[in-house]
Amino acid sequence: MAENESFPLAEPGLWVERTTATSFPADGPALFLDRDGTINVDTGYPDDPAAMVLRDGIAPVIEAANQRGVPVVVVTNQSGIARGYFGWDAFARVNGRVLKLLAEQNAFVDMVLACAYHEAGSGPLAIADHPMRKPNPGMLLEAGRGLGLDLKRSLIIGDKPADVEAGRRAGLIRGWLVDGEASTISGFSVSPLRDATDLEGLLAAIRSL
Repeated sequence: MAENESFPLAEPGLWVERTTATSFPADGPALFLDRDGTINVDTGYPDDPAAMVLRDGIAPVIEAANQRGVPVVVVTNQSGIARGYFGWDAFARVNGRVLKLLAEQNAFVDMVLACAYHEAGSGPLAIADHPMRKPNPGMLLEAGRGLGLDLKRSLIIGDKPADVEAGRRAGLIRGWLVDGEASTISGFSVSPLRDATDLEGLLAAIRSL
């Protein structure tokens, strides 16, 4: 697609963008977040910036990481692009709106990665089980290389099992699942993110990084 030339695409189906100029020490942890359903209310294949609304309580989580000097990294699957529902241009507009809504609450994302590969796609995006698509860990590993992260000390928040599984496969040891259940798999601990008590536990974990 000709539109791709103006976007930060590392490959046809992978968006990799540094969204702040903040410098971070080497070998530090990061806070990884899914986007749709975790940062913003999920509208299903979001392509309308005006429809974006932040989930309650998420901006303070990101702000806590900002205050701690911990990079905040969004890792999002975007199969709607592969399926032809919208293009990278719509993704850019929606993502820009989400980041603006966060900034209005003094919360800032440092890096955004998006994977458009999906088996139901067409052309170069029609790849099943692409290493960059969650639950595979590719986007987290890419961010780890780009920012010099210690992934084992990093945290991940998502609203689907694939999100926390990507964290586990990337070598993280803790994750939070929106409206999920507590579990432990192969040393990877998942905590629910349902209420104010869960939120306080997450904020405490971020502040201890």
